Amino acid sequence: MAAATDFFCVSECKGQKTIDGEQVPLVLAPSGDDAKSNGYEALVEALKANREWVEAKVVANSGLLLRGFDVRDAAEVNAVVEALGWPDIRYVGPAPRTHVHGRVWTANEGPLEEFIYYHHEMVLIKEFPGKVILFCEVPPPSGGETPFVPSFRVTERALEEFPELVEEVDEKGLRYTFTALSKNDTKSMRGRGWEDAFATSDRAEAEKRARALGMDVEWLPDGGVRTILGPRKLTRVFPGRKERRMWFNTVVGMHGKELSSATLADGSEIPADFVRRCGEIIEEESIQFRWEKRDILILDNLATLHGRRPSLPPRRVLVATCK
Repeated sequence: MAAATDFFCVSECKGQKTIDGEQVPLVLAPSGDDAKSNGYEALVEALKANREWVEAKVVANSGLLLRGFDVRDAAEVNAVVEALGWPDIRYVGPAPRTHVHGRVWTANEGPLEEFIYYHHEMVLIKEFPGKVILFCEVPPPSGGETPFVPSFRVTERALEEFPELVEEVDEKGLRYTFTALSKNDTKSMRGRGWEDAFATSDRAEAEKRARALGMDVEWLPDGGVRTILGPRKLTRVFPGRKERRMWFNTVVGMHGKELSSATLADGSEIPADFVRRCGEIIEEESIQFRWEKRDILILDNLATLHGRRPSLPPRRVLVATCK
């Protein structure tokens, strides 16, 4: 098999940024222009033969966009996911999703007109993905971008403006609560029911599985559940990422919301102006790119927050989560 540099060529996309000398995301396209070199079978073989090289690029650039490859459906996406060699990790979270094929699911099926706020996938539980792989099956006619943010930049800027408060929150830790119904509600972007999330309708078994994930639960009179998580750190440092302090939390996304809350671990409130300003910083540091049909975006989930812009229909993006 040819080396990765013989199969892939570096390309560009609108919205790309250069951060610390690296393109974010790094865009790789097929080096040839014939159907054989562009096809998913060739991509699968190239990924299998160059797994370490690909993973190094994902980590170095925080995100990797594969564009121009003839990957057509969930079965072919699943072959790409398997070729990368990263073990599967089951999604646990509030987003309503549907299994499609193998390790491939729909992305959040909540209303397209709503903005899904920036987050690290499964940031609140003990075991979270190392990589998130997204595939654009149907690009939206307008909007619907999947913006993402290099997390270390958020920490750097928050430390510049709120040095003492950042360290105080990091030291004290965070406490999160989230309320879920019993059954799925696809009219809400956070409408995944606890029965689906824990893969059981038995409350005792759900409690057991919640504890294994680092959650406490409170049962509600309407059949729903309130999950309590914490303490959790505000920032995290992960190996192989230049000792960067990642903004590994969901404070802005959950603080003071209808179904969720984020406080200090001792129950005291986080200053609202701090939360507001951190939200502005996240938006300012975000990277936007327009989905094209058959794009595959691989995000380093330890290093990037991601979200979803409001969109006109139709839009169909598939996802796989990997350890």
